[in-house]
Amino acid sequence: MNHNPFTFLGWTMLAMAAFLALIGLLLLFAPSLPWLGRLPGDIRIERDGFRFYFPLTTCLVLSLLFSAVAWLLRFWRQP
Repeated sequence: MNHNPFTFLGWTMLAMAAFLALIGLLLLFAPSLPWLGRLPGDIRIERDGFRFYFPLTTCLVLSLLFSAVAWLLRFWRQP
């Protein structure tokens, strides 16, 4: 095992970079997914001079998806 104090920092920075890359890809391909952000349960209030939008259901679905991926990665890494 490597006892270099910068090993953990290096892996953390690589993980953060991968996470930012995934967010960037999602932003690039989001227009091609018309249902993203328009699911039933997403809150949208539009009035004259006022617009409020909170994608509640979309956030829950994405959280469930990311949690499932994290669970699978932990499952596969176990000896």
